[in-house]
Amino acid sequence: MEKDNSTKKSLSEVLDLRQLRHTNSPVFSTVIFAVIMLLVVAGTILSNMSLESTFFWSSPTSQVIQMNRMERKPLAPPNNSTSRDRIAWLRSHLTEFEVFRSTNLSKQFHQRVVDSLDDKCEVRFFMTWFSPAEFFGKREILAVESVFKSHPRGCLMIVSGSLDSQQGDSILKPLIDRGYKVFAATPDISLLLENTPAKSWFQEMKSFKRDPGRIPLHQNLSNLARLAILYKYGGVYLDTDFIVTRSFKGLRNSIGVQTLLEGDSKNWKTLNNAVLIFEKHHPLVYSFMEEFASTFDGNKWGHNGPCLVTRVVQRARETIGDNFTVLPPVAFYPFNWLDIPRLFQTPKSSNDSIILKTDLVKLNRESYGLHLWNKFTRKLKIGKGSVIDIIVSDHCVVCRGIQR
Repeated sequence: MEKDNSTKKSLSEVLDLRQLRHTNSPVFSTVIFAVIMLLVVAGTILSNMSLESTFFWSSPTSQVIQMNRMERKPLAPPNNSTSRDRIAWLRSHLTEFEVFRSTNLSKQFHQRVVDSLDDKCEVRFFMTWFSPAEFFGKREILAVESVFKSHPRGCLMIVSGSLDSQQGDSILKPLIDRGYKVFAATPDISLLLENTPAKSWFQEMKSFKRDPGRIPLHQNLSNLARLAILYKYGGVYLDTDFIVTRSFKGLRNSIGVQTLLEGDSKNWKTLNNAVLIFEKHHPLVYSFMEEFASTFDGNKWGHNGPCLVTRVVQRARETIGDNFTVLPPVAFYPFNWLDIPRLFQTPKSSNDSIILKTDLVKLNRESYGLHLWNKFTRKLKIGKGSVIDIIVSDHCVVCRGIQR
């Protein structure tokens, strides 16, 4: 009834019906009919839009879900730019990088870490998020939830200015309401890098004396921030596309192999920095930061991340000894980016089902987690009954909107 009254009111505001009654002109009749039809059609469209939105966000029975529907536009200079162009670009866009800011809130970062990650934490976890909060989607939420599925008494600090906000609070609230210790804190990168070999690199970048490169600078700042955080506080760093499947409680000073040498089951070719586990002030992490500052190249994918830790570890045994462990690929990277797409697919044959069971045994018994390789799988849908579908179901804790 309220809706009908509203419609009548809208009509009377558009046309004075009393005046129209006194004319026999077909034009006025046509106008009345057109206005009525317009309102009816508009109401139908709005109603359908509302229903469609409700269905997408609340339906628990869809056979596939798509993670991270929004496309993010990376903050990066044009691909064909020169070094001088890129430095000029950084100068004009510096204010858009929250990590270069120093505020009253960011200066509290150290104390907030100390207060939040106390001795009661079963394991200390860190993640970084230097993108807008609205891009912290289903996949990232699943990564966070999986931490607490395996570590209900663990603590997670998400180093992020955008999530250290009301919007971030609403994203993390379902976990906080259930008693899980997850926090977001705005970093002060300049203070975080004090007394580290990367401090000068940051100052030079901020004062436009270094080429940021063509790769989004946020990515390389994340590569550096994770090292500084582990060096200053110790703990476990995880990428936001890593799903934890087993407790990390027994791991110390460890890094994982991404790929082995071809035809060699023992000797490795490449390490990765998506998962790092180190104690406070570990010399290997210090060496990582030295390498970052001295060899930085913002034009090569992986140069300041996986390739960096690979270079340093290859030299490290001669310089700092064996006080760290290199874990095999199955620990953190059981499936590479070429193999992982099949984990999203619904099994279509008995052979597919056998392979699926084998994959799940590997993930649940031999691996500590699964790196989803967002760069390659972001747009993939999760097939019903697929490995990823089962992993989502088994390792979420709130499970709102991220499982069937």
